[in-house]
Amino acid sequence: MADSIVLTVKKQKTPSGGCPEEVRVETGGNLEVQTGDTASGNGNDDAPEVYTSNLLESILERENMLRAYDRVVGNKGSHGIDNMTVDQLKPYLQENWVGIKSQLLEGTYVPKAVRRVEIPKPDGGIRLLGIPTVLDRMIQQAIAQVLGGIFDPGFSESSYGFRQGRSAHDAIKKAQEYISEGYKWVVDIDLEKFFDRVNHDKLMSLVARKVSDKRVLKLIRRYLESGVMINGLEIITEDGVPQGGPLSPLLSNIMLDELDKELEERGHKFVRYADDCNIYVKSKRAGERVYLSIKGFLETKLKLKINEGKSAVDRPEKRKFLGFSFYRSKKGLRIRIHPRSYQRLKEKIRRVTNRNWGVSMEYRLKKLAEITNGWVNYFGLADGLGRLQALDGWIRRRLRACIWKQWKKVKTRYKNLKKLGLDAEQAWQFANTRKGYWRTSKSPILSTTITNLRLEKKGFKSLVNRYQKVHSF
Repeated sequence: MADSIVLTVKKQKTPSGGCPEEVRVETGGNLEVQTGDTASGNGNDDAPEVYTSNLLESILERENMLRAYDRVVGNKGSHGIDNMTVDQLKPYLQENWVGIKSQLLEGTYVPKAVRRVEIPKPDGGIRLLGIPTVLDRMIQQAIAQVLGGIFDPGFSESSYGFRQGRSAHDAIKKAQEYISEGYKWVVDIDLEKFFDRVNHDKLMSLVARKVSDKRVLKLIRRYLESGVMINGLEIITEDGVPQGGPLSPLLSNIMLDELDKELEERGHKFVRYADDCNIYVKSKRAGERVYLSIKGFLETKLKLKINEGKSAVDRPEKRKFLGFSFYRSKKGLRIRIHPRSYQRLKEKIRRVTNRNWGVSMEYRLKKLAEITNGWVNYFGLADGLGRLQALDGWIRRRLRACIWKQWKKVKTRYKNLKKLGLDAEQAWQFANTRKGYWRTSKSPILSTTITNLRLEKKGFKSLVNRYQKVHSF
């Protein structure tokens, strides 16, 4: 029976909780579904290679493609160089999947170049992202799902980034555990432009240790060398793993697992999340020795370079790890939010609550919630009630300044102040104030009329209230 593709949509929660709908992708034939456990044997690096000539068939198998499609659509994301959106992927697959699958099986499929996107870094500089087309994202996701089952069981217990069932919070708690045990110095390693510097030959040799299907290896190599589209020109990439594709996190973990194994062999206590690695030692001298040794290993064995300006041997309380830091109290070592994380949040809030931004208050509060909801959920692990109380007050004041400017005319201010409960004489007096917007926002003119309760009814969600719901005591 000829291959076909049928996509039907039904509401269903996925295991990852990231997408509410499941899209069924059906292809002809009866390919056997092989699980990650079967693929990886016992999860040991020296385990025999189970997949030989049929790994690509497993990647293109119906249920695996279903999951990949569902994940890409659920994540939404931006378009690639072909401008196809995730909403356009379904009809495109219905018409073209048979030919695409044939190209993949025959080894003739050529991925499109990624679209270059520049993201400003909070501490200066630019992070370069490469956005694949939605079709290539789906294929990469399908590859990552199968290869993840092969490689992930063999990854280090000290690796927390981009792994199912592990999170940044787990990494921070493990770091807290090591420091509490007496490892009071940290070798904080920052890799310089890691995703741009990955050596393709080295990476592919590591993938080939467990993957013997040459078609899969060829396809991965093509994704690595697919190039970048910049100002209409396609630039060939000889090094690096483009950030932005579903396959990149797994490939980065495969590469840096070599570092993990080296640290384990030396008996070090460490925590790694993607390219952020903290090694915990008991003295500064030991830390300096480890730093120089690991620097040599990274440069000679993995062809990677340490960013010496951002790396250091120091007390953990003075360093930032995944946005967090630590402090000591009567209760022992505690987790805190690093000051830079507060500052970055304030910079984002400042842009959204800029009174010169001519948008409705409803839209402003919606954008504000988008910024703060994820932030509070992430940093709810740490102690930070006092700082969040101050942030709440600062945000309310900025919102009042926005409202006051929106009213603009004396007549409008007078009418609105009367609606908020002031008598005619006081409303007229306040409406004619000559104070500036920022000064007025903290004066009785607004603090007694646009109260905290009224702001909440309008849509402002207190950071403190949300923090208290998620904070782990």
